[in-house]
Amino acid sequence: MSLPAISLLRRYDTHRLIPSKYSQGGDSVLARIADDDAHLRDIFDLDHATNERLLAENDRLPGIDTHELVFGVPYYRIVNAAFCHAHPLGSRFNDPDRGAWYAAFEVESARAEVAFHKAVELAEVGWFHEEATYDDYLADFSADFHDIRDDKAFADCLAADSYVASQGLARQLLAAGSLGVVYPSVRKQSGTCLACFRPALVMNVRKDATHVFRWEGRAEPVISTAKG
Repeated sequence: MSLPAISLLRRYDTHRLIPSKYSQGGDSVLARIADDDAHLRDIFDLDHATNERLLAENDRLPGIDTHELVFGVPYYRIVNAAFCHAHPLGSRFNDPDRGAWYAAFEVESARAEVAFHKAVELAEVGWFHEEATYDDYLADFSADFHDIRDDKAFADCLAADSYVASQGLARQLLAAGSLGVVYPSVRKQSGTCLACFRPALVMNVRKDATHVFRWEGRAEPVISTAKG
């Protein structure tokens, strides 16, 4: 199959919602289980030995080369983590060995994506009583991306319950040197999403509002904005 067409994308203020527990500046959860400072240092040493982002930053992770990662810019650890901490089963446009920076053009689309995937987790344990907070990281993009919007040839890549076709396309795109893919949101009608394959293209990252998701016995959460 031929690759999708390429579009020049200039988009500012895209939205990526990340669990607040991963935000910089917060107390490490490891500190809560340490008996004293010496114990904490030992725990951190063990954590660092198995931390995918730190392994990648030291050129020891096979899925991504350290020269692709970013350093010395605001929230660079947040950016690198998106590429180094892939889901064990992969996501829509990435395999398990290499992540991507997923973002939505609209905050409503970002919320819908988070709500869906968290609801799947809650359904697996049969417990729809949960509260979770997510920080909205804005980022700007200006580059040529493969574009499957309005392209019926790639409809299988937008399957609601399968990543087989989309991950296959992602492997082709990466092999061809693609920068990423723009696609319609699967969880929010008329929404648009981006999977960026290259850390250096995630520009001007900054933190925006915090969103609170509350599940009160139903699969659909009540969502509110905690702060700006």
